[in-house]
Amino acid sequence: MCVFSLSNLQIAKSSNQIFNLGPTMILSDKRILEEIEKGHIIIEPFQRECLGTNSYDVHLGKYLATYRNRVLDAKVHNEIDGFEIPKDGFVLQPNTLYLGVTVEYTETHCHVPFLEGKSSTGRLGIDIHATAGKGDVGFCNTWTLEISCAQPVRIYPGMPIGQLIYFVVEGEIETLYNTKSNAKYNNPTTRPVESMMWKNKW
Repeated sequence: MCVFSLSNLQIAKSSNQIFNLGPTMILSDKRILEEIEKGHIIIEPFQRECLGTNSYDVHLGKYLATYRNRVLDAKVHNEIDGFEIPKDGFVLQPNTLYLGVTVEYTETHCHVPFLEGKSSTGRLGIDIHATAGKGDVGFCNTWTLEISCAQPVRIYPGMPIGQLIYFVVEGEIETLYNTKSNAKYNNPTTRPVESMMWKNKW
């Protein structure tokens, strides 16, 4: 059982402003290593040089996808067309949403994982997620990336694309994400996964 104390956690709406936090909220490099040793955090493949002061760098997998239809409908299944990024790279174009995926498969059993872009990625005008930066306790999968760009930019498979940070949780978890019957992104995959909004009822 993993129970942590948390206070004054505030997450801003902007993906660039998530650090209005109380003390000792984000795991340090040493604490991440401790949690990996305990099996509370799993990162595969794990490379020690990718561990930052309080984050872990993740990399772009070799598959991208785009939606088949230009106009998307939140109430229907919007299908995607996937393709492999050539070794000499692929040029992203503005005004197009690309779905990518991390090389890394991760499991987080006691903490809340957050995926954020790297500053070097941002300075190329690349955004790696639209709104879905937060994972849930119990999320066990690769991370689908919602990639957009400010101007044409060439990207490559295996390039550093983002970083994971881990927050502590207040209280006991009743239902882990990977045990929820209605969880829509539980199936392990090495490819990007399209929106499953259509499975919701409203």
